[in-house]
Amino acid sequence: MDFDLSANTETNGNESYVKDVTEADFMAEVVEASQETPIIVDFWAPWCGPCKTLGPALEAAVNAQGGKVKMVKVDVDKNQMIAGQLRVQSIPTVYAFFQGQPVDGFQGNVAPSEIEAFVKKTAELAGDGGLADAIAAADEMLAAGEIEDALQTYQAILEEDSNLLSAYVGVANCHLAQEAIDEAEAVVNGIPAELSSDPLVDAILAQIALSREAENAGPLGDLEKEVQAHPENMQAKLDLAIAQHGAGQIETSVETLLQAFKQDREWENGAIKEQLFKIFDSLKPNDPIVLNGRRKLSSMIFL
Repeated sequence: MDFDLSANTETNGNESYVKDVTEADFMAEVVEASQETPIIVDFWAPWCGPCKTLGPALEAAVNAQGGKVKMVKVDVDKNQMIAGQLRVQSIPTVYAFFQGQPVDGFQGNVAPSEIEAFVKKTAELAGDGGLADAIAAADEMLAAGEIEDALQTYQAILEEDSNLLSAYVGVANCHLAQEAIDEAEAVVNGIPAELSSDPLVDAILAQIALSREAENAGPLGDLEKEVQAHPENMQAKLDLAIAQHGAGQIETSVETLLQAFKQDREWENGAIKEQLFKIFDSLKPNDPIVLNGRRKLSSMIFL
């Protein structure tokens, strides 16, 4: 089945960042436009077999970047002068333009992983427009308890770049800080599919699961009294750790679980260890709580 390479591509109803250009508008659409946004130029022809595979794959990768890079297609049969000026000797030939100049490129069909890497590398040429600094500022607001300001900042960042995973995570964390667990979960469910395998998504899902557990854990004070009165009650110890985590006492929660694990590591098919791993997964791998907790757990397991 042939592809219609002369038509602009729409991706699932979203905006396309791909268009056809000719020699008449090449200067405006490529050279001038690339002063601010990187432009990928795909030289193709209707009779070119490899072009029918490479073109759609390039378009999909470009559209997935949400506007950080754009793409134009040049039919070499109809635009021989510009193809000659850029020394296009075989097709498909692909160039990346930035700030008016070709800065990268390749010839022939390549593997999908190479296409994605090329497009991502090209998209990164223009930087992030200061969004990294904005994320850092929002993170500071959230850490300082300025939740609403942080939330508005993260949401504004997503309006600029809907593929910025750290902004989605920030919005979800703000909702969790407001004890709006359903809203946090909705944000995670709305993360683009291509970002969903990132460890950051696993971490925020673990935080959501822990928050839901804390809702049903019972009053912290009552659980502390129960554990003191009945130290053999493993369920009370698990509930206490969950309540401690929900109260923000993360390190204390880990210590409670470690003590329970030392007491009975096999209780409920390893439920204590499973809860520890859930907390570890919700934190950054280099968090001191994670590092110390994993070290202590390992020493108990291998005793």
